[in-house]
Amino acid sequence: MTHLVVDYRQQAETLLQLGREFHARGWVPATSSNFSARVDAGRVAITVSGRHKARLTTDDIMLVDLDGNSLSPGKRPSAETLLHTALYRRHPEVGGVLHTHSPAATVLSLTVGDTLMLQGYELLKAFAGVATHETRIRIPIFANDQDITRLSAQVDAWITEHGALHAYLIAGHGLYTWARDLRHAGIQIEALEFMFECELLLRRIGS
Repeated sequence: MTHLVVDYRQQAETLLQLGREFHARGWVPATSSNFSARVDAGRVAITVSGRHKARLTTDDIMLVDLDGNSLSPGKRPSAETLLHTALYRRHPEVGGVLHTHSPAATVLSLTVGDTLMLQGYELLKAFAGVATHETRIRIPIFANDQDITRLSAQVDAWITEHGALHAYLIAGHGLYTWARDLRHAGIQIEALEFMFECELLLRRIGS
């Protein structure tokens, strides 16, 4: 049990650090976005609902089970908790899930249809299993939905039909990505946000 408490504290501190870093980059405005990390097989540390990510404290991190139920009395998890826990249930190897709201991700999610293809970028190698820029990664875009249970089921059904993916966008909303731990999930956020900005520049040049 002591080991789990130490892990939880480490995960919580990393979530706070990511909040500050992402806010400085303009990726988590106001009280948007949510972050989580697996603590053990049945528990996830996640940001509390409605907190400004640049000002998070350890009191703004709570525990939920894999069904999204609060394990921290008096605290309410993010409204989008089920989008996190669905990934942890489906992928036991996933250790961190991050959700951001950058301008580039938001604009692309509203303008490119139901899929964004990223190809030819050296930074594609930020993703596990990708060893060359000569590849392409598909980022599906889902319609925004305030019914998170329904949206979570839609994402899960897409994965069942099309296979594993690295990230997805919600139209007019933002980016979700995940990895084996928070450090790698953070690297993926940075790589994706760079490529999203490049995609916007390419479209501006081509218009």
